[in-house]
Amino acid sequence: MVNPVANTTPPQLVEQAKPVETKTQVKPQSADNGAAATVQVSNAALAALKEATETQAVTMKEASSGDRQAQKLLAKEAAAKQQ
Repeated sequence: MVNPVANTTPPQLVEQAKPVETKTQVKPQSADNGAAATVQVSNAALAALKEATETQAVTMKEASSGDRQAQKLLAKEAAAKQQ
C-alpha cells in the first residue's frame, strides 16, 4: 500500500563549490630556500570542517530552527548517552 507524502519541504539549493587558495610555508628538511606551496580548499571542504567542529550549542540552535542534519545528530547523541 502506498501512502502520499505530506508536509514535504522543497530541496535546498547548494552553492557550487569554489576553490579557495591558501598559501602555506613549507620548510624543506635539507635546506631553507623559502619555498612556498599553494593549497586549494573548496568551499564544500570548508563547510564540512565548520560542521565537524561546531559546538553543541550551535547544533541545538540549528536543530530548533529545522535543520534536519542537526536534529539527526542530536538524536544520535541522545541515543548514545542512554546506552
